[in-house]
Amino acid sequence: MMLDISTLSFVAICIAALLGLFLIFSWLQEREVRALAWWGTAYLIGGSSIALWTVPSPMLKLPAFLPGTLIFVACGMVWNGVRLFHGRRVLPIAIFAGALAWLTLCQIPAVAIDANLRIAIGAVIIAAYTFSTAIELWRERRKSLCSRTAAVVVPMLHAVIFLSPVAMHTWLPPHAAQNWIDVFILEALVYAIGAAFIVLLMVKDHHVHIQRHAASTDPLTGLLNRRAFLEGARSLCALRRKERNPVTLLMFDLDHFKSINDTFGHAVGDDVLRLFASTVKSCMRADDIVGRLGGEEFAAIVPADLAATSRIAERIRASFEVTGAVVNGHPIGGTVSIGAAFSPKADSEVETFLARADAALYRAKHDGRNRLRTADDDEQPEQDEAARLIAAAGASNAVRLVPKSRGGRAGLKKPENAPAGEAATPRLLSQR
Repeated sequence: MMLDISTLSFVAICIAALLGLFLIFSWLQEREVRALAWWGTAYLIGGSSIALWTVPSPMLKLPAFLPGTLIFVACGMVWNGVRLFHGRRVLPIAIFAGALAWLTLCQIPAVAIDANLRIAIGAVIIAAYTFSTAIELWRERRKSLCSRTAAVVVPMLHAVIFLSPVAMHTWLPPHAAQNWIDVFILEALVYAIGAAFIVLLMVKDHHVHIQRHAASTDPLTGLLNRRAFLEGARSLCALRRKERNPVTLLMFDLDHFKSINDTFGHAVGDDVLRLFASTVKSCMRADDIVGRLGGEEFAAIVPADLAATSRIAERIRASFEVTGAVVNGHPIGGTVSIGAAFSPKADSEVETFLARADAALYRAKHDGRNRLRTADDDEQPEQDEAARLIAAAGASNAVRLVPKSRGGRAGLKKPENAPAGEAATPRLLSQR
């Protein structure tokens, strides 16, 4: 079947122009997604290259390498649009690198007179841009369906379209290979529509991610808020319970935080909270879940045993003791008290974990602050091992393990030397 090149070219140009204008108008409605403007401009440039490629020679005398140059610029803009969309810096030189390489090679006499060689060189340049775009999409850490689809489908479509001329010239008979431009335009039509659809899915996925992040994140510290932390903690406990693996919950409370607010002001207090959040994030591992419960109270749940979690908690305590000494020129002397609750098979509910960790935290406050205390548990060897490891690290003066009391819970009985006004039972989260 013979296809009319003029008709196909006209349709391709119209579709590329319409999609390019649609993406630019979408950008005008959502200015924060600047990648839409880059992709829309790339569509317009690509449509222009097809127009210049198929226009009759007597009507417009242009260098033969100009349409290919515009295609390479469009590919560079698509690549940089993906970088911009994912929050990475634009590489202006890379946009024109393919076009400059193409123009330089076209000055070689052997390339200038051999159309097949020019097609092969152009396919290699576009394949390089395709590979770079695939890397940018693969680097995106969000694992939503749209991201996975974009990371696979877009580069595949890109490669199939622009590498097809090389394949046709290599494997098809000469008379059939002459129709490569027909196939190219048809594939370009499919690619233009499909790629624009995936781009819009990526933008929608981006907005969903932003809204979900805003709903689950504490705006001051950037950590999970209370609801999101509890949901994540329940999911982690369920997974560890199914695998019969240990889990440990840590509770943090900044020492004398009310005095910091009263002395230096709430703005400095907010800086202290942000500093502690940054310290916790730098000391925790990727699979640990950290959140702000409210006020100066934070929590973390760690998929590890008591010994490993105690080392993490001590690292946080020691780091904040150093970084919190002076905040924005103010001698804060910030420290943190930590309570830990451990379950060898994650068979406790999150609320039970919180109550036990809160009891241990209250004991840490009562014993002088700036230290770690662990709640009662049935695995005394774990406690002994944790104490041995921490003592070996030189931190035994800051971390002591609380054995189970006779009453069945740590810290329920008020010590005889407790300061006046101290409660005899662990405080609830809302009462601290």
